[in-house]
Amino acid sequence: MVKNSRQLFFLLSFLFPFLVVAQVTTTEEGQDTSKIDEKVVVDHSDLGEYIQADAREIQYLKGNVELRQGNVYMYCDTAVIESNNVNARGEIIIQQGDSLNIFADSLSFKGNEKIADLFGDVVMVNNDQKLFTERLNYDMNTKIAKYFTGATLTDGDRQLTSKKGYYYVDSDVAFFKDSVMIVDPEFELRTDTLKFDTKTKVATFLAPTLITQGESKIYCESGFYDTEQGVAEFTKNAQYQKAEQKATADIIRYDGTKKEVTLTGNALFIDGTKQATADQIRYDEANDITYLEGNAHFQDGDQDIKSDVIKYDAKADVFTTDGRSKIVDQAQILEADRVDYDSEGGMGRAFGNVVWVDTTSNIRIECEQADYNKETDYLMATGGRPFMTALIDLDTFYMTSDTLVSERKSEDDSTRILYAYRDVRILKSDLQAICDSLVYSAADSIFEFYENPIIWSDTSQFSADTVRMRLDSGKIDKILMNQNAFIINTTDEFYYNQIKGKDITAFFEENELRRMHVEGNAESVYYAQDDYRAYIGVNKTVCSEMLLYFGNNKVDRIKFMTAPKGSMLPMGQTNHNTLRMPGFRWETERRPRTLDDLFKTIDKKEKPPKEEEEVDEKQKEDTESKETGGKG
Repeated sequence: MVKNSRQLFFLLSFLFPFLVVAQVTTTEEGQDTSKIDEKVVVDHSDLGEYIQADAREIQYLKGNVELRQGNVYMYCDTAVIESNNVNARGEIIIQQGDSLNIFADSLSFKGNEKIADLFGDVVMVNNDQKLFTERLNYDMNTKIAKYFTGATLTDGDRQLTSKKGYYYVDSDVAFFKDSVMIVDPEFELRTDTLKFDTKTKVATFLAPTLITQGESKIYCESGFYDTEQGVAEFTKNAQYQKAEQKATADIIRYDGTKKEVTLTGNALFIDGTKQATADQIRYDEANDITYLEGNAHFQDGDQDIKSDVIKYDAKADVFTTDGRSKIVDQAQILEADRVDYDSEGGMGRAFGNVVWVDTTSNIRIECEQADYNKETDYLMATGGRPFMTALIDLDTFYMTSDTLVSERKSEDDSTRILYAYRDVRILKSDLQAICDSLVYSAADSIFEFYENPIIWSDTSQFSADTVRMRLDSGKIDKILMNQNAFIINTTDEFYYNQIKGKDITAFFEENELRRMHVEGNAESVYYAQDDYRAYIGVNKTVCSEMLLYFGNNKVDRIKFMTAPKGSMLPMGQTNHNTLRMPGFRWETERRPRTLDDLFKTIDKKEKPPKEEEEVDEKQKEDTESKETGGKG
């Protein structure tokens, strides 16, 4: 027995590394039979004590202790080694490889299992990442670090905290659970379970997750966030919110470099009173532009827009559609293949197969292009012979022209005024008309026809320099003809009653001509008929003013005023060609009778007026015989 224990302590301290190494033996083939990599080796300590009692071997080390096991190095102030287990205190450092370092206040290491429990101010450093915790379990075989009492992981300016965590050093993957939070200069993330790749810096959401970035918030229950690239994908109940903006979709994808949010599948985007749905919605955050793609639907107050694609520029308050589009704005409906609209200026332009409907006025306009103003209810239709349809007293009114303009009468009056320009044609069951231009006021149901207007009603044709027609309950009430007024009436298109004057007013009842007031240079040619509708003579009269009364679309009687001059001529002794007044032209070829007539090309080549045509005398005699029943 050595009596000087102090000398023994220093002796053992000096010999300890060699004693441990001396335990390693090899076979003749050089094989390691003692598994030296599983033994904890003492490389250095200032002081050491070795005690062996029965089967127990205990080593006490103190001062600048250096230990290793395979490629793992451990440093501390003091250590106790027993049965390949280490309990260490003070300035604990564990190193494994070139990148992993763990610092702690104390260590409990099971050498055979290669598992370390570290306590105190524990810091694990792996490349640029640092993990701070109070207790850490590290398996050196699997290179997995675990904690269950809370930890903070830092990576540059980014910081992650959670109550539990699993850090796979070899695969650069960490799993965090319970009160997980990432704080970054660009965003803040909160979740219950998160997978984080420390190499690629990709966070994968495995539980309900909320990400806050300035005023923007994103919620999901699955997805990922590439913190380096600024790209994220959110799935499973994904939601986005920024101030009054809200969005939901099957998938929400955010690209931080482009500042773009993409919503795919059942996409819904809400911005205040504006709401949008589509197969996919892309939001350009930097430019505040939203793209709706596939079954696009946009609502803004009373305005409802549907199209294949809708682009909305919130800064300029302008939207553009591509593909068949339908815009509903209160009582107005617009359909087109494409629409450009400036909400701030209120002006829009529609292209391709345009259909505009005003449900209040029962007006429908079809064309190839339309300019419109939402604020003033202005619409100008051009291209492809704009075609207007209106329902007047359960009767359909059709009109075509080169240009149609519809607008509100005034700011306080929503009734419409309609303008038509160039080659205007009108078709109604009891009315047809042509002119160069037209104005219609829905407030008083008055049509004004300009430049060579002609109106047909039943067997009568009306023309003048200017014609005004008023409807009452959808039926013709009166027609006012100004300057060079001329009315032709015929039941057989062979003999023509003619009325001419400076101004003529025709009065109707139930769409039938009842009376007529002719003023200024009044002239008339009137074919008288008996009760059997047989012609009995022709009356030609000139005076300054006259009144004519009609029944069954024929003249019943005429009242001549102010020195009339007239004569009754027998049918068979009269040259009927000479009775046709200057300017006579029965325009039956130009009269629209079908919808096709509103669109067909009209031969503009001048035709000779019928006053210059000769009447076949034999046809005249045959007709007279037929009309008089052989009495003529």
